[in-house]
Amino acid sequence: MEKSFAAIVENWLREEEGYRRFIYLDTEGIPTIGYGRNLKDVGINPTEAEFLLRNDMQSALLAAASFPWFIDLSELRKAVIVDMVFNMGLPRFKTFKKMILAVINKNYPGAALEMLDSKWAKQVGDRADKLAYVMVNDKERPA
Repeated sequence: MEKSFAAIVENWLREEEGYRRFIYLDTEGIPTIGYGRNLKDVGINPTEAEFLLRNDMQSALLAAASFPWFIDLSELRKAVIVDMVFNMGLPRFKTFKKMILAVINKNYPGAALEMLDSKWAKQVGDRADKLAYVMVNDKERPA
């Protein structure tokens, strides 16, 4: 069976470009990723961004769910934890030891204070305020 035109081109591009997981500079110094995706001129489209968001969100959810106490949280408090893990990564999230201990002890106001008393809160601004509100009140913050 003969390969289709698209299959031929795809195979050639896979071979010629090679796969790179992380951003690299191509021969012209242009930031590139994957199979030769020119990030400077092409970037990513909304569909690709949505795909990446869902993958990254799923990874953050799996990482957050690795904590035994996560299962006992309300849906909104779980969302706070997933949001934080997504934003800062699991290793950095794990450094929030006092906040995590407060969550384990169901001291949600204390957890919120620990969230807000951090370099992360200064970096993300209103996001931290919103997540702290949800942690304390177990409801979404009014707009």
